[in-house]
Parts: sequence; C-alpha cells; structure tokens
Amino acid sequence: MATPVTGLPTVGRDAAPEVTVRRVAMLSVHTSPLDQPGTGDGGGLNVTVREQALRLARRGVEVDVFTRWCDPERPPTVELADGVRVHHVRAGPVAPVDKNEVANHLCAFVLAAQRHPTAGTHDVLHAHYWLSGWVGRRLAERWDVPLVQMFHTLGVLKNATLAPGDRPEPALRLVAEERVARDADRVLVLTCGEARLLHRTYGLSGARLTVVPAGVDLDRFRPDPDPQVFPDFAAAGARSPQLLFVGRLQPLKGPDVAVRTLAEVRRTFPTARLRIIGGTSGNGHGALGPQQLRDLAADLGVADAVDLEPAVDQDTLARRYRAADVVLVPSRSETFGLVALEAQACGVPVVAADVPGLLAVVGAGGTLVAGHEPADHARAVTAYLADADRRAAAATAGTDTARSASWEHTVDRLLTVYGEVADDREELAV
Repeated sequence: MATPVTGLPTVGRDAAPEVTVRRVAMLSVHTSPLDQPGTGDGGGLNVTVREQALRLARRGVEVDVFTRWCDPERPPTVELADGVRVHHVRAGPVAPVDKNEVANHLCAFVLAAQRHPTAGTHDVLHAHYWLSGWVGRRLAERWDVPLVQMFHTLGVLKNATLAPGDRPEPALRLVAEERVARDADRVLVLTCGEARLLHRTYGLSGARLTVVPAGVDLDRFRPDPDPQVFPDFAAAGARSPQLLFVGRLQPLKGPDVAVRTLAEVRRTFPTARLRIIGGTSGNGHGALGPQQLRDLAADLGVADAVDLEPAVDQDTLARRYRAADVVLVPSRSETFGLVALEAQACGVPVVAADVPGLLAVVGAGGTLVAGHEPADHARAVTAYLADADRRAAAATAGTDTARSASWEHTVDRLLTVYGEVADDREELAV
C-alpha cells in the first residue's frame, strides 16, 4: 500500500527496513556530487545526492549516479566509494554551461544514457531536480523501471518569492515540473509544506507523495568536544561576537540581508563581525558576488567587520560553524534549510527567515523572523548575544533537533519507498 503524505515513521537503527532493491540509478544532470557545495550550482542538492548514494551503498545497494560531463579533467566514470560510481554523460560541450542552458542538452543526455553499458540494469530510477526529472521520465519508460522524483526546489515557489533583481523561472521549467510530478511513480518531498504545495498546484494525491527530509552528518557536524563557554558579550573586554552566513552568493539566499543585519547588530554590539562563506552563483541576474557585498558593507560602514571566504570543504565548514555565536539564514525561499540543520547540529543558535523550508527545520535551536527587514533579524541576533543562558538553551535544543535528522533515517525512508515502487511495478506486470 502506498505511503500517505505524512511520510513514513522515523525508523530506528535497530529496525532498518529490509533491502529489497539492489541497483539504483540516480540522475543529477546539472550538478555533480563531486562538485564543491557553495560554488556555481553546488549546494544542498550535491550534498544530498552524495550522502544518499554513499549510505545506500553501505546497505548493500549499488548506486550509479549520472551527471552531465562538464570537466574534461574528470574521467568518464569515477568510483566515489565501493558500490557508488559517478558517470559523466557527454551532453553538449564538456565544459560548464549556465544552468538555464542545460535544458538545451537534455535530449542528448537521454540518448547518451541509453547507450551507457548499465542502461536498463537498475531496479529504481531516482531523479534529483526538474532537469533530471525531464530526463527521468524518458529513461524510466525506456528502461521499464519506476521513477522516484525529488525536486529540491520548485519553480512555482521560487516565482512566488523572488528576490529583488531576480528573473522569474521560465515557463519550460513550470511545464516540465508539472509533467514530471504527474508521471513519477512517487514524488519525494523534503517537508510537509512542499507536499501541500504540490497537492494544491498539481492535484497530487497524498498516496503519491512521501516526506523524506534531508539529513545531517552527525559525525562531522557536532558541538565542540570541549565544554562550551557562552561569554557575556555585554561585559567589559568581551571578545567580538561572531556571526556566520553560509550559502551561494545569490539574492535568493539573502547575503545582502546578512550584511545589513550586521550593521544593525553593531548598533548594540559595536565589535560584532560577520563571516560570509560561499561562491557566486544563481541565474546571473541581480548578482550578489563578493565585490557587490564588499561595496554594500562599505556603504553601511561595516567593511572592516565583514570577512568573505570561498566555499570550504565539509570538515572546515563544521569548524566555522563551531566558531560562530549565531548563524544567519535569511533566505527568501528554501525548500529545506540544510545550513540551519548543520548549524544546530554544531550547537550554534540560528536566526532564520520564517519561510516554509526553514520552518520545518528550525525549532527551539533558533529563531524564525517574519520578513527580511534587517532590523528585525538584528533584534533576534542581539537577544542571543545579550543572554548567554539563552544561547546555551538554544545550543542544547538544536543538537536535540539534529539528532533526529541523521542521513541514516533519510536512507531508511528511501529504502522503504524504493521497495514500494518496485513492488507496485511488479504487481502491474503480473
């Protein structure tokens, strides 16, 4: 029987689902799990594909990830780990192209994937993002396998929450998402809010939607092993409060809001500093790259208090979280706030925008702020900086939230869904 929209119950490690599929093909057409998150089109999707594939392999499931070949220095196939292979599919130039141009090469991707030696050998096809879903619809039919789709972001939601200077998502994406959503054997959503949006927009029944949240690597993202000391920043001689923003430098993620928030926070805590970690990306409109952010900081008189750092590896990122006093997540839209979850896992309070994807992630480990007015976000930040006990309570609550959101729980849910759609396909064939 299909799983309802509320999703599957959280499964403990002593009650892991039986593995009934042995080979899975994952599609991540426009960005590779080998790419650095936080640069170009790399972000939470890359982390999700990589973590899902690695942990599925540890359960005995072989995973082939298919992505567009855009780096001539990479070989046709990279073995990411035992049981996980990343296949680079030649579709268009073997070079980076703008994400909006990838759609021009989807037919070539389908044809190349059909010629791949592993074509048609999988039990389930799992597509990530709408571009992969477009390919997945065609390959699933040709390979006669069930299609599981995860959108990660939806064009209708992005268009409803456009940042200043951003261009609306094209009609092609909106049409493709509708067709993929209707044709997929199962649509995976990151939150119940995303499920409701798909139901309202496309009329999908709860039986075809399953909540499978992203997870967090609890071995890497964890509090400082030394006992935490929460300083009183109002005391004389206290060190400078450290704020942190992590994400791609695009209007959607709100790095401009983070800089403006710092300027407001410094009215109360004049020595506060902001570190921004990430690279320029997005659709090329309303650019918010490092120079634009430096110019904004200079206009606000806080240039000397803003440090910009390119995207970093996951271990370094965990250290950056632990060095922060508050993490800012002022996104204008989020399907799932992975940064907010990672920060809470590290025991750091989060001040985030009250948007659906963050509402599902930020509990007592942070504060949700309505709107994107810097003064409102600054009030939430200063409330933590002014009260060490409040920061300590948020740290404890955040780590509790993160413990229930491991990648192992995510994979438990995936395996159950894979088994269900494979069984449904077999029943139809009888």
